Amino acid sequence: MLKTTLAGLRAHKLRLLLTGLAITLGVGFIAGTFVLTDTMDRGVAKTFAKSADRVDVAVVPKTADDPDKGLPVGLLDRVRSVPGVTEAQGRVVGDTALLDKDGKAVGDMPTVGMSVPAGRLFRYEMENGRPPSGPGEAVLEKDLAEREGFRTGDTVTVLDAKNRPHRFTVVGVVDFGIDQEAGYRGAVGYDPATALRMTGARTFAEIDVAGGTVAAVRDALGPGDHEVMTGELLGARLARANGADTKIIKTGLLIFGFVAMLVSALVIYNTFSILIAQRMREMALLRCVGATRRQVFGGVLVEAAAVGLVGSLLGLLVGMGLGWGALAGINAAGMDLPLDGVTLAPRTIVVGLVVGVVVTVVSALLPARAATRVAPIAALRTDLEPGDGRFRLGWVRTVLAVLLGGVGLAAGAYGAVGMDKGQVAMYLVAASGAVFFLSVIIVMPALVRPLGRTVGGLPARIGGVPARLAVANAQRAPRRTATTTIALTIGVGLMSLFAVVAASGKESSAQQLAKQFPVDFQIQPQFNAQEKDRHLPAALTEALRRRPEFAAVVEQREKQVRAGGQETTAVTLTGTAFGTLIKPEFTSGSAAGLRPGSAVVDGVTAKAMGLRAGSTVRLQTGRGALPVTVGGVFKADDAPIVGFLLTEADFGRAYAVRGASTVYVKARGGVPAVSARKAVDEAIRPFPTAKAASAAEIREQITKSVDMLLMIFGGLLGLAIVIALFGIANTLTLSVVERTRESALLRALGLTRRQLRRMLSVEALVMAVIGAVTGVVLGVAFGWAAVQAMSENSVFSLPSGQIAGFIVLAALAGMLAAVLPARRAARTSIVESLAHD
Repeated sequence: MLKTTLAGLRAHKLRLLLTGLAITLGVGFIAGTFVLTDTMDRGVAKTFAKSADRVDVAVVPKTADDPDKGLPVGLLDRVRSVPGVTEAQGRVVGDTALLDKDGKAVGDMPTVGMSVPAGRLFRYEMENGRPPSGPGEAVLEKDLAEREGFRTGDTVTVLDAKNRPHRFTVVGVVDFGIDQEAGYRGAVGYDPATALRMTGARTFAEIDVAGGTVAAVRDALGPGDHEVMTGELLGARLARANGADTKIIKTGLLIFGFVAMLVSALVIYNTFSILIAQRMREMALLRCVGATRRQVFGGVLVEAAAVGLVGSLLGLLVGMGLGWGALAGINAAGMDLPLDGVTLAPRTIVVGLVVGVVVTVVSALLPARAATRVAPIAALRTDLEPGDGRFRLGWVRTVLAVLLGGVGLAAGAYGAVGMDKGQVAMYLVAASGAVFFLSVIIVMPALVRPLGRTVGGLPARIGGVPARLAVANAQRAPRRTATTTIALTIGVGLMSLFAVVAASGKESSAQQLAKQFPVDFQIQPQFNAQEKDRHLPAALTEALRRRPEFAAVVEQREKQVRAGGQETTAVTLTGTAFGTLIKPEFTSGSAAGLRPGSAVVDGVTAKAMGLRAGSTVRLQTGRGALPVTVGGVFKADDAPIVGFLLTEADFGRAYAVRGASTVYVKARGGVPAVSARKAVDEAIRPFPTAKAASAAEIREQITKSVDMLLMIFGGLLGLAIVIALFGIANTLTLSVVERTRESALLRALGLTRRQLRRMLSVEALVMAVIGAVTGVVLGVAFGWAAVQAMSENSVFSLPSGQIAGFIVLAALAGMLAAVLPARRAARTSIVESLAHD
């Protein structure tokens, strides 16, 4: 039986290729994911190892994850005094804002200020120039230098920790590739002493040692909040920490790989179902000559395993190509990952082969079981047609479909409208969608005929006899058509869901932006996570108020405080801005509750502290506690305020904060937007760290970010759609063989080659549109549920243009998938086909 199976595979190489291609694409995606992340990990690890080669011993804080904890500066002298130590340097990391050529601070966050020691302990790669060696010298991170147009020999201005400007000569450009924060924010490097002065750091992030031993350094330092390790161990630790990003990438990509394999499994199942139906006489003849049911079953599974093995081996090659292409694309985008060839780990090979073979064999189980039911007398039959189109669900399928559909709908509805919004509700909606989709799979064969009539109505009317025959062909084998289209339903459904969520996210953001940004411009200091109470100078507000282009300039001052045992924020606004310019919706109380001795609070803070209108809370001040009564609770997303909003008088008496954390500017009526923006820029020019943003700019940034995510998801889901379209092509190719005599008879009755090709193209179009429409309906429905589950302020938006585009593209792609099968059918000889048996 094994010889017979293998001989059949050799005799039908095209069938083997068509069947294995789906699994090749699925395994290729998974293997490509592993190749991409493994190569990135290896490149990063080699870079850290190379850097650590220069360090013999390293001293690091035990609480390395806490930025407020470090190594005392005095520890460096003790390390330097250890016998055998030839050099030791403390690593300084902090914030020092680089100013661009226009005198404005670069980026939304200050550039990293860090020590760059010369000599053996220099850990980075010099692009050009040399390390800094004096108080007036600095080096720049290479991407930062390129982006801002600075070169070796230029003079730059950098702000220290107290925002005082200092001028430096750029003596070199450095690749800080092993430092993620420096690569993200940009970095300015100084000699260690200058780095301490510029950053205001009081501790070292790390002490690197040349010479000496771990034991000697550990004995000299004694116990404390530090660890002593070898440079090799330091490199491995840093590499593992850096590898966390690749783990996230790997997890995300493998989710899409799972979707691709699920679609591949449906294609494989459908292909084997058709093959078994076509080989009914072959199976019956095997039974006639003595083959048992077990042997027939085993023969089909051996064939599936062989197909899975060949497809998986090809998938590994495809995966290497995909991984290499992804790496090339990432580096072309400017990431400059440290790479050293493509990595194909043994684990990748094992996972690819196991997944590919197992998915193929499991997908072939039901068709193999059907093969065992072929009676020997079937060898005498000549009817190889796929079926008459009748399909009945039966009571088992009906019960399962109703049960799964009901549970899915109920859970989705509860997650959307019946529980608190947030992550748990979204997970419930996602799970309900998966459950409901199972019920759709069960009932899909019963839906093929009505959907076929609906979808094929227009083509049948305008396409003549070939189109009517195509619609009938799509309906005549409901199981086959359902399995073929459901694969496309998965891809299009997920695409539709993401499109709905993206469009709704943009609309929700726009509406929230209108509430939280009720002005034309918002000015804030450059964000600095290490300085919670950074403020804008009062002179900036005065400069803005003197401009005739502006109708209102409002200050928001705030202070980090404790209240009710929790960290929170005390806030105040200029004059009567609250309730006029900034008008949130109140869930209890009202804006009138903001009066001396009272405060209004956002809903999130109120819920966390168990407060409501009328509650009393004590806010911490420098002179004791300030008791305030909660005059109202407003929706958290309705205003740019977090915490307790006090009157100006109460805030001024309690907190010595004179500078604003945010300044809101409203342009005077009739002032052009360009003129208003120019006036804002002129007013903030003398203040380097002040950053101005307009509502339009923020809206554009949100739109670009959402569109980028949608494009990424679309690209990843595109593989599943390609596999599903291949399933349509595969089904039509096998159907052409199956309907050889039927096609020849149609040709003999007067159907031209062109009409035959049109018939198969319309058949593919009908199947593709059935799958796409089903996917769109599911995607839009559960997209709506997901949007409702996100938050109270989510707004549903239907991207009708994109949804229609998905259906049109699916229809065109389906017709494209029919090109080769249609050409094959049209080229077949009428005489030979009528003689076909």
